[in-house]
Amino acid sequence: MLGHRFSEFVPDIQQNSQQAKFDQLLDIFNQLLTMTSGDVAQAMSWLTQLDKQYKLTDENYGIGDFFEDLKKKGYITEENAEGETVLTPKGEQSIRKQSLDEIFGKLKKSRSGGNHRTSHAGTGDEATSDRRTFQFGDSLEQIAMTESIRNAQINNGIGDFMMTENDLEIVDTEYKAQTSTVLMIDISHSMILYGEDRITPAKKVAMALSELIMTKYPKDTLDIIVFGNDAWQIQVKDLPYLEVGPYHTNTVAGLELAMDLLRRRKNKNKQIFMITDGKPTCLKEGIRYYKNSFGLDRKILNKTLTLAAQCRRIKIPITTFMIARDPYLQDFVRKFTETNNGRAYYSSLKGLGEFIFEDFERNRKKNVR
Repeated sequence: MLGHRFSEFVPDIQQNSQQAKFDQLLDIFNQLLTMTSGDVAQAMSWLTQLDKQYKLTDENYGIGDFFEDLKKKGYITEENAEGETVLTPKGEQSIRKQSLDEIFGKLKKSRSGGNHRTSHAGTGDEATSDRRTFQFGDSLEQIAMTESIRNAQINNGIGDFMMTENDLEIVDTEYKAQTSTVLMIDISHSMILYGEDRITPAKKVAMALSELIMTKYPKDTLDIIVFGNDAWQIQVKDLPYLEVGPYHTNTVAGLELAMDLLRRRKNKNKQIFMITDGKPTCLKEGIRYYKNSFGLDRKILNKTLTLAAQCRRIKIPITTFMIARDPYLQDFVRKFTETNNGRAYYSSLKGLGEFIFEDFERNRKKNVR
């Protein structure tokens, strides 16, 4: 069963140098860690099974060598109070980087240097292909010298070279926008029901998006929320260890927490991404949980739509990534999306990452006034 899940990439292991062998095994190990919620011992056990089936190692470099290299290179450690083998921060980052390469690796690299463009031109800090005449307040660094000299020769002749203010052309620049994103991940029990693992792809997307923002757009903010019966914030370093619980789906709690986090952010551009596979089935009223898993409960639905409308009023678009195909659930998502004036994707697990990146790129170009 385990071999079947990895058959599409495990056979690509080649007999190579020890460093290349380590890198190839590390790729598989990171995949296993995501599936085991960061359990190093379980991932090593599965890797040993795969080695037996696919002959990943040879007499020169075995699984034991790989395990020792993981410790020497700082990916795992046994130096903790419990004496267990656990991931280090380097190991956690390795999983995020692999997720980034796997999901967004084929995307064209941006020239933006870690910031977001908007459609507003003027006194900014990134050059564009546009040119305009000189205006008071423009800096010397913005002068397009080749075009300005050409203008001077055309306007004043080439005998006695003279350049005036009217000859100057300026390289226009763009303002850069900062974006605050909240990513909501459904961890209700249905994310592992019906023989389909939906939480692992969701974790991979979250890790890829977080690594993208931290490395390419460091001025942005990303908050990650998980929601089941309740909602709570987690850190990027927690993502590999994320597990589904015996929860219902309290979408209202997730949206309330997301809105609260975004209120604290000073950026004008704000957005919510929500990955879910089901309908809202839970509310919290004081210390009591109101639950109904049988169809769409009107009380829960109305509260959820009320929050969608509130987000629309304060210009926070919600993009919903629905990884379920039930027609009545899709009807709910359509109504939710219309209320918020946001977007919805009825995505397969395979295309989830591409959809999220496309909408992230689209939304971050907006400059909310």
